[in-house]
Order: sequence, then structure tokens, then C-alpha cells
Amino acid sequence: MNRTASDLTTGVLPDAAVVQRRVLRVLVASQVLSGAGLAAGVTVGALLAQDMLGATGLAGLPSALFTAGSALTAVVVGRVSQRHGRRPGLAAGYLAGAVGSLGVIIAAVLDSPVLLFVALFVYGAGTATNLQARYAGADLAPRDHRARAVSTVLVATTLGGVAGPNLAAPTGTFAEKLGIPGLAGPFLLSGVAYALAALVLAVRLRPDPLLTARALADAGPEGAPAGGTTTATTDRSDRSDRGGRGGVVLGALIMVLTQLVMVAIMTMTPVHLHDHGHGTAASGVVIAVHIAAMYLPSPLTGWLVDRFGRLRIAAASGLTLLASGVLAATAPGDSVALLALALALLGLGWNFGLVSGTAIITDAVPLATRARTQGMVDVSIAVAGATGGISSGLVVAASGYPVLALTGGVLALAVLPAVAATAYRR
Repeated sequence: MNRTASDLTTGVLPDAAVVQRRVLRVLVASQVLSGAGLAAGVTVGALLAQDMLGATGLAGLPSALFTAGSALTAVVVGRVSQRHGRRPGLAAGYLAGAVGSLGVIIAAVLDSPVLLFVALFVYGAGTATNLQARYAGADLAPRDHRARAVSTVLVATTLGGVAGPNLAAPTGTFAEKLGIPGLAGPFLLSGVAYALAALVLAVRLRPDPLLTARALADAGPEGAPAGGTTTATTDRSDRSDRGGRGGVVLGALIMVLTQLVMVAIMTMTPVHLHDHGHGTAASGVVIAVHIAAMYLPSPLTGWLVDRFGRLRIAAASGLTLLASGVLAATAPGDSVALLALALALLGLGWNFGLVSGTAIITDAVPLATRARTQGMVDVSIAVAGATGGISSGLVVAASGYPVLALTGGVLALAVLPAVAATAYRR
């Protein structure tokens, strides 16, 4: 029986499976849009800062700023979602990302670095919200399908994420016709994409997945649909397998390390290509490959996590990121193909870490505090991204891109002892 948003206010419990399918459809639509908004800004953010400041050392600052902005947004979206549901939290986050995009464009027109940095901080709201949306996909999913639900949301980002960087050059040309600096052009796309994502969620994400999961949990086993179990029933039955606080710490550590390494290497790769004579189009191709590898393997990753366990795939993330760092460090600067392959491995390693870490966190946290805890975990992820972004420019300025890439790859191996220790305790 297909029940609608009014069910939660009239006291009639909705069918969890029906609502979950609807939720995933809406999230997929919003993620396609938000992926374009995210990727377009990532492609040219460092180049825009380098152009306005005239220095490579601060080229990583934009990435640091919008990841720092995403830290604040993760707290806000988490708290709003905890109190009012996923829909208002996610919609507000994407709307803030659209406002930040507009601010970047104005800053470029006025040639104001200060305004640019403020706008990039606000733009980071879109990044945080893009990640927070994955939790909404898992609210109503049974435990043994949570990783796949998260992956469905993540893979939807691929279409927009691949299209965004490849539109960097055309949007730059379009912007110049409007009297806007070419490097700010992709932020036109970001603003429109984030605004449309906010609209889709505000209008279509009904009933709210988190509020529905809570209603089903309050109702007990009688809230389960015929022939199946609700996520609430599963939550109560598998509590002994979660690991509690230890699960939260492990999941956060995995995602923090993978985010730090990924952002650091990704941020400076367009600058590295630029320094070797390549234009925006080449950077767009490399970042598009990277974004595709971040999200496109998600269905397979979700299946692997559910099938073989969270810890095995988390360990694979560290090894994959090491391979990426070694390849990026040794690839010739004029080889777009090898750098694209290195960035593909970087995205894949990040994907392994994010999906496995998200599943570990969701398993470990009860519905009563889930959104707030997830928001706080994403704060640590954003801080890690900010650290990776701001330090990347300094490392490249002091020692070069190969040192940055190799250091990042080695750092990712810290995932392995944490996973091994958890496996040993079990």
C-alpha cells in the first residue's frame, strides 16, 4: 500500500519499503544536480585564487575555506535534521551553497580576495550537504542493505560530477561574454545546480525518511511491512554488533584520513597541470575522471561492504590511496593520462573509505541521536579536508607536487592499524 506524507500526521504508519524507494528517487535527482555544483567549483577554485593572489602557496586556500565552511554546515544540517527531519536540513544546506556561488562570482568581478574567501566559506555548505544526503538514504534501509542504499545516493553524484568539470571551459567562455572573469564561470553552474537541488528536496522529499524511521521505531514490530522488517526492527536486533562509541570513532577515523588525503592531492593536481603548460580543459578532464571514480563505483562498493564486511573494504581504501599517491608522485607532469589514472585511484580509495565508514557510523548510532552524531562526524571530515586543502599549497610551494602526493599516500596507510585493532578486539 502506497502511503504519502500525510500518514505521519494522521497516525497511519507508512510502508517503509515504499517510502525508501521514493526517498532514493528524490535523493538521486538532487544529487545529480548537486554533483555538478560541487565539481564545477572544485575544478577552478585553486586556479581562481592563484590568479587573484598571484601566488601558488595560497592556491590550496579555497579548498580549505569551502571545506571549513562545510564543517559549520555539517553541524547545522545535522542539528536541523535531528529536530525537524532531513528535508529542511538538506534543502537549507544546498541553498546556502547557491548563495556562496553567487558570492564567488561577485568577488571575481570586483577582484576582491577578501570577498572571495568569505564566499568560498559559504559555498562549502553545498559540499557538506552533498555528503549529508548519503545518510538520508540509509535511514530506512535494513542493516544488510545500508551500504547499498548509501551507494545509490553517492553514485547519483557521478552524472553531475563528471559533467561539471567538463563544462568549466564553456561556462568560462559564457561568463566572459557577460563581463565576468572566465575562471568564475563554473560558479554560475554551481549556483543554479545547488538552487535546483534545494528546490527538489524541499518539494519532493516527503515523507521525511528520518521522521518516518522514528515513527516506525516508536510503533515497534507492528510497524514493519508485511513480509519484511523495518530499519527500526533491525536497529534493535543488531545492537550488539555495532560497537557503540568505538564504531563511531573507527568510522570517523577512516573517513577523516581518506578525506584529508583525497582533498590534498586533488586540490593541487590542476595547479600541477597548469604549471606544466596544460589549460583548463585538461584539468577538467582529470577532475572529471576523479569525480567519476569517487562516485561511479558506489553500487559495487556498497555490495562489497555488505557482502564482505566494513573492515575489509576500509583496509582496501588505505591501500588504494597509497597506490594513487605513488603514481601521482612518479608520473611525468606533462602526462595527463597518468595523472588522470592517479586521480581515478584517489577517487576510488576515497569511495571505499566513505562507504565503509558511513556504514560503520550508521550501524553504531541509534535513531534517537543519529542525525546529530552524523553531523558531528562530518565536521571532523570537513576539518580534515580543510587541513588537506590549506597544507597542500604550502607543501607544493616548499617541496613540490610529488612530495605532496607521496606523503598523502603513506598517510592513508594509518587506516590499516585501526582496522586491524578493531578486527582483533572482535
